[in-house]
Amino acid sequence: MYQNRTQNYFLISSDPELKSMLQALWPGKVQWNVFEQGKSAIERIFNDPPDMLIVDLSLPDLDGIELVKLVKSENVYRQVPVIVCLQDTIPDEIYDFSQIEIDDFFLRPISTEEAQARLNLAWHRSTRALDANPLTKLPGNTTIIHYIQELIDKKSEFALAYLDLDNFKAFNDKYGFSRGDEVLNMTARIIVNTIKTFVAENGFIGHIGGDDFVFILSPEKIELACQSIIENFDSIVPLFFDAEDRERGYISSCDRQGNQHEFPLLAVSIAVVFNSGGNLEHYGQASQTAMNVKKKAKQDPKSNYVLDKRTTT
Repeated sequence: MYQNRTQNYFLISSDPELKSMLQALWPGKVQWNVFEQGKSAIERIFNDPPDMLIVDLSLPDLDGIELVKLVKSENVYRQVPVIVCLQDTIPDEIYDFSQIEIDDFFLRPISTEEAQARLNLAWHRSTRALDANPLTKLPGNTTIIHYIQELIDKKSEFALAYLDLDNFKAFNDKYGFSRGDEVLNMTARIIVNTIKTFVAENGFIGHIGGDDFVFILSPEKIELACQSIIENFDSIVPLFFDAEDRERGYISSCDRQGNQHEFPLLAVSIAVVFNSGGNLEHYGQASQTAMNVKKKAKQDPKSNYVLDKRTTT
C-alpha cells in the first residue's frame, strides 16, 4: 500500500480467527476497528467512514447483505471498498452482483497471503476508479501527481508533456458541451494511440481535467510523439466544425468578458519538461515549469509544442 496516513479499516465479524489474521496485516499502517455485531457498527460507519469495510455474512444479529446495501445506498459512502466473507460457497442471493455493490469477497478458509492480496487489490482498484476522469476514464490528478513524484524520487530520466486545447471555451460556447466532450474523447484517443506506438511499457497518460492532459515518455521519443499527436489532431479536429466555420477557418463567439470575437479553429499546445540527471525535485516544480513553457507554445495560434531546454542540461 502506498498511502502515507494510517488507514482505518472496519471488520464486522464474530470470527476470532479472521479477526486475528487481519489485524496482523500491515502493522502500524492500518488501524482495525472490529465489531462482532452489525448493528453496533452502523452508527460508526456513518459517523466515521472507514477506508475499507469487511463484512462477515454470518453475523448473529443482522443480514450482512442488508448492511452492505445500507452503506452503499448512501452516495457519500458508496466509494468505500466493501469485501464480504463467505463460508466456502457463494450463496445465490449475492451471485447477481448487479443487485449488491461489493468490491470483492473472501471464501473461507482463506490464507493470510490471499487475504492480504485481495484487500490490497480492492484498495488500489477503488482509488483508481475514484480518481479516473469520468469522461475519458484516464487517470486523474491524484494518480498523476503520485506517478510523477515517484519517478522524480527514483531519479528516473523522463520527459513530461502537458497538453491543452487552444480556443476550447469558444468551441464549447458555439457548439455546446456535448460536442466539446466528443473533442476531448478524440484527443484522449489520439494521445493513447500515439503513446502505444512509441512504447510498449512505462508510458503514462493522464487527464488533469477539462482540456488538460499529460503524457510521459523517454526523452529521446517525446519530440516525435508530440509531432505525431499534432499531426493526427490537426487532421481530425476540423471534422467537428460545421462546414461554414471550417471553410472560414474560424468561429465567431464571445470571450470571457462577453465580447464577440473571431476565434481560430481548435489547436493543441504542448509544453515538455525533462527530468535529466535528477534536476526535478518535486511535482510542483515540474508543473510550474510546464506552465511557463506552455505560455510560449500558446503564442502560436496553430498547434505546436515547446521543449524546455533548460531542463535537458
